Amino acid sequence: MASSPLEVLYEDNHLLVVNKPAGLATQGVAEGTASVLTRAKTYLKQKYKKPGNVYLGVVSRLDSTVSGVVVLARTSKAADRLTKQFQSGEVGKTYWALVDAAPQPAEGELSHWVLKDDRQRRMTIVPPRTRGAQHARLNYRTLGAERLGTLVEVQLLTGRKHQIRLQLSESGSSILGDRKYGCRKVFADQAIALLCVRLELAHPTTKKPLSFSSEPPPTWKLSKGRRSKAGPQ
Repeated sequence: MASSPLEVLYEDNHLLVVNKPAGLATQGVAEGTASVLTRAKTYLKQKYKKPGNVYLGVVSRLDSTVSGVVVLARTSKAADRLTKQFQSGEVGKTYWALVDAAPQPAEGELSHWVLKDDRQRRMTIVPPRTRGAQHARLNYRTLGAERLGTLVEVQLLTGRKHQIRLQLSESGSSILGDRKYGCRKVFADQAIALLCVRLELAHPTTKKPLSFSSEPPPTWKLSKGRRSKAGPQ
């Protein structure tokens, strides 16, 4: 197995759910470069002694600098059903972020139209109904002050690229370490302070409600009581 194996949160014949560390891409890397997908395939090949290729479908993705829950499908049928859940907004997506300034107000909804800026390799806020733009919405609430910054919980209502990073920055609360979106505070190497702390979905076959949770990494330096509240549901 790879020197830095993935932490498996859940596994059955249809699903593989892992806790992605920051600094590791979900997929789409150059040949020979590690990713969540390549490590997960290696894990399955070695655990079940599978010859040949192993099928895994990526149904949830995180930026390489982000940590937390990632869901992989072990069959094409599961991948199709889970993808439809994500696309229809049926999946509950909860994130934690450490930001450089407390949000004002302390809780609320953020709504923007966002557009990809290919030259700058980032997303940007644009006027409503701009050609090619997508509507981005999220709910947030402030959980409190921590050693490194203010801890904020985010419930995603849509799933746009870099949505949380851009919208929090636009509201005056940049995520620690996120230089691309205006934060000047240094954070951990190859990481920003953004974590997919919980995903809630229906099992693709049994329809049973499932909830997967991830603890914030030690680099966040959260108070002990705060860390325990992110544990498995």
